[in-house]
Amino acid sequence: MDCCSPGDSPFDRQFDARHAARHLRAYRQKGPAGLTRALIEALAAGGIDGKTVLDIGGGVGAVHHELLRSGAAAAVDVDASRAYISVAREEAERQGHADRVHYLAGDFVALADEVEPADLVALDRVICCYADMAALVDRSATLALRRYGIVYPRDSWLGRVGVAFLNAQLRLSRSSFRAYVHRTAEVDAILAAHGLVKRLHRTTLIWQLAIYERPAA
Repeated sequence: MDCCSPGDSPFDRQFDARHAARHLRAYRQKGPAGLTRALIEALAAGGIDGKTVLDIGGGVGAVHHELLRSGAAAAVDVDASRAYISVAREEAERQGHADRVHYLAGDFVALADEVEPADLVALDRVICCYADMAALVDRSATLALRRYGIVYPRDSWLGRVGVAFLNAQLRLSRSSFRAYVHRTAEVDAILAAHGLVKRLHRTTLIWQLAIYERPAA
């Protein structure tokens, strides 16, 4: 059972069918862009044949589609936007791996108990959409068996100005959706508490990419 009735969550309203269709067209035309491609490459480094993927807030599914094409065995995509779930499933069918992806619509934190651990966990521009960062990172880190990759806004004045401008636009449009800048040190601390070690960190003007690994026992 999903955590929200169809169409009634801020995520469904913000990331609607038109928004999802536009992003799917961009993915089909150009493939993963920018830090999304870097995230995929970092998660796949060293080979991922037979590995499992958990793609949280996967959008059109760029991360799990590309990792499945690179050798991953199976994926789970959890997304609070039903429109994104629909286009991600459509793309999985087009690429011929729909039988290897399980889709769950709803709030990951509410659904986490239904999700199995995975070798590779990805959150690409997800925690910036979620107020309770600590719960999201904590629940997702628990499920990461090997690597954990995340893309989110830099904890900088420029990042905060950018998010503040976006939120002002959202208020003017009467949207209840909000974006957030969470502190990098707090994200790192939660992941470290779960035994995950940061192995890679890259930044752009606004965004940052971090990859964490669970050391071999």
